[in-house]
Amino acid sequence: MLFDLLKACVLGIIEGLTEYLPVSSTGHLLLMDHFFGFDDDDFGKAFVVLIQLGAILALLSIYFVRLWKIALALPHDSDARRFAIGVLVAFLPAAVIGAVSYGIIKSVLFNVWIVCTMLIAGGAALLWIDRLELKARYHDATRFPLPMYLGIGIIQCISMIPGVSRSGATIVGAMLFGADRRSAAEFSFYLAIPTMIGAFVYEVYKSRAELSGGNALVIAVGFVASFIAGWIVVKTFLDYVSRHGFALFAWWRIAAGALGLIGMALVG
Repeated sequence: MLFDLLKACVLGIIEGLTEYLPVSSTGHLLLMDHFFGFDDDDFGKAFVVLIQLGAILALLSIYFVRLWKIALALPHDSDARRFAIGVLVAFLPAAVIGAVSYGIIKSVLFNVWIVCTMLIAGGAALLWIDRLELKARYHDATRFPLPMYLGIGIIQCISMIPGVSRSGATIVGAMLFGADRRSAAEFSFYLAIPTMIGAFVYEVYKSRAELSGGNALVIAVGFVASFIAGWIVVKTFLDYVSRHGFALFAWWRIAAGALGLIGMALVG
């Protein structure tokens, strides 16, 4: 039981930390499963779903006031309406492609070799975008042009390949379209809300027959760990990338991917 609680805590922390950092939460969880035997089946589908919910609620708890103000302004503020439409437009490409390609993604792309390769490639992309001398034209994530929201949403679809990172793809896309680091990272949070909730609801629906109550204490530990880790990341990430860029996360990805490939070559 103690070991199960430890595993639940570790998986919850990994989910909470990596969900909003540009390092790929899915990729890290798959590597943990492959090399350390931290298997989802130990706790059942309910555990995996509920620790993801912890990370979602961490984000919502921080952005609730801002989102509520935007919601109240919708009837009379054109900027609020444009932002709400922009988030929806950015969300739709991933929603459509994810629903259509769910089976292929799960059966073909959830592969450790692919994860490690994408971790390294994504790290290289972050180093590249960090060193480009881009002239930022947009400094407020709520005031991007509608075509830019759509472009970011299309680029986000790349993150359906495990190891790419949803937040990483969103940030790189936003910066290429003219956002500064902070607004690009912040929009990745805004876009995470419908994307993660949509994925959460869809996963619950697809796995409804497999969901079980499981061990309530184990699930609670994973949920709380995910919430706390996610809350810390959301509160600190914007200031960090504004000052230091993405190099730390890029090199972490490259190191994790390289070690994964070495491990696969040595032990399979």
